[in-house]
Amino acid sequence: MELCEFIDPDPAWVSQQIHGARIFSPNETPVTIHQQDAGYVIERKVFDRRLTELAADAGAEIMVKARVTGVTSSAENIVNGVTFRYSGREYTCKTKVVIAADGVESQVGRWAGIDTTHQLRDVAICAQYLISNIELIPEYLDFYVGHEKAPRGYLWVFPKGDDIANVGIGIRGSISGKGNKLAIDYLNEFVKRKFPEGKILGLVCGAVPVGYGLPQIVGDGILLIGDAAHHSDPCSGGGIPNAMFSGKYAAEAAIEGINKGDVSEKVLSSYADKWDREKGKNFKRICRIRDCVLKYSDEMYDEYAEVLSKVPGEEMTLSKIFQTLLRHQPSLLLELRHLILAGWV
Repeated sequence: MELCEFIDPDPAWVSQQIHGARIFSPNETPVTIHQQDAGYVIERKVFDRRLTELAADAGAEIMVKARVTGVTSSAENIVNGVTFRYSGREYTCKTKVVIAADGVESQVGRWAGIDTTHQLRDVAICAQYLISNIELIPEYLDFYVGHEKAPRGYLWVFPKGDDIANVGIGIRGSISGKGNKLAIDYLNEFVKRKFPEGKILGLVCGAVPVGYGLPQIVGDGILLIGDAAHHSDPCSGGGIPNAMFSGKYAAEAAIEGINKGDVSEKVLSSYADKWDREKGKNFKRICRIRDCVLKYSDEMYDEYAEVLSKVPGEEMTLSKIFQTLLRHQPSLLLELRHLILAGWV
């Protein structure tokens, strides 16, 4: 699991260990994928606090409730600090490099002259409840797909215990509001039908980048990481591991530039090069596959699920999925050709 490359799992922030997933087609035929020790559902507030503690232990100065209000630049137009508001006063902090990790449509990046805007088609609008008193299989993540249930997106149930889970939805920004329905409306319909006895304990909403990634993530004296660089997974929308990798690569480039005494875009671009080489090239492939899959009808999803539901979860791989579909229904080759060309197998 990628997260473990950066931090050891801790029971304090692990809500539930996961050993697989179930994907439900529009008519709710389940396709099970079993993978021992596949990952974790985390308690985000506790996890974030632990990262803060580790940063402080490593020498970082932590300032809570400090809001950045702008960037400063040298005479050569190289970013060399930020202005921020803290405890009701304005301050300026001079730096050798600024690393912007301020999320979707980064203002810090924009102040530095980088276009951080999104196209609506490259954003997922998300809403998520924390719900208790529900029936689930704690060891499995559940995903629900269908154009009527979650247009150009999916619903999820991520267990955080035996009877409590994060239940959410993400739909494409270009869909949100059509037919007077927002993401929260689709989520409410799902929750009312699926978990009528559930108790809603919390709600979070937001936007997640799901495109190829920001074309420019480096400038003179500045680097963008995580959601600010549009580094969330284009298919799942997951962002933590990718944010950690982009933070690592950016830090390496920043150290190189500082040691050279040159933090120009040319030198810092080693970060962008490494990101494209290690992660970014796969984003384009994922986007192509995702866009092909989204073109299929609900009836086709159901047809695929009916075939795949007979495959044992332990044997479920991309190659096995492809072979099984063709063996049972050779006529699907015509529809699957788009996925083959997109690099699915």
